[in-house]
Amino acid sequence: MTDELTLALDTASAMVSVAVHDGTGVVAERSGERSGKHAEQLAPLIEEVLTEAGATRADLTGIVTGVGPGPFTGLRVGLVTATVLGYALDLPVRGVCSLDAVALGAVQHGATTPFIAATDARRREVYWARYEVTKIDGVLVPVREGLPDVSAPAELELDGLPAAGRGADLYPDIFGTPLEGPLDPSAGALASLAHLDLAQPDPAQPNPRFLLDPEPLYLRRPDAQANITRKRVLK
Repeated sequence: MTDELTLALDTASAMVSVAVHDGTGVVAERSGERSGKHAEQLAPLIEEVLTEAGATRADLTGIVTGVGPGPFTGLRVGLVTATVLGYALDLPVRGVCSLDAVALGAVQHGATTPFIAATDARRREVYWARYEVTKIDGVLVPVREGLPDVSAPAELELDGLPAAGRGADLYPDIFGTPLEGPLDPSAGALASLAHLDLAQPDPAQPNPRFLLDPEPLYLRRPDAQANITRKRVLK
């Protein structure tokens, strides 16, 4: 058993993704077979990847979770699960932007020039960010330019850039031919990006490129809103 074993999970899209990373590479990864139902699928998937990796929760040394952007309900399931596991096991919990995982998938499938990563935000909108491609330790990786945003596809200024992810797949008339790669965030990709930062205690690079606090990037209010009407009690 390796001295380093990270559990990674993402619930920022309709599909749940869970993986185990040993510090060198992904040793186990599973995705849910049903769209949605994040709370029902996440715990069994965690046990499945741990079993496949020949590990138990006691062997884990860290947890990585996708922080979105994503819909409120699904994203909250992953973040709460990661936080509870971290507390129960006394492990560090780190976040990575879920769009970064989509972008890494595109780079691993051949993207080498600037591009857009976009996921489904519902309401006929997409979560998106622009990426450059650079090398870290000889490995090509995507580096996000600024914070992600949520927009109607027609409002984006694409500048002719290709696009990756389910958002691009849903609106091919706007994004053009999608880049190859996974349509939804991969937990294995999250873990790989996290380890690029964790493996580089370089004083010349004090700011992490991918690691974030495990706080949700909702970008907009939840779909469900309390309908409260205040009554006047004084005339």
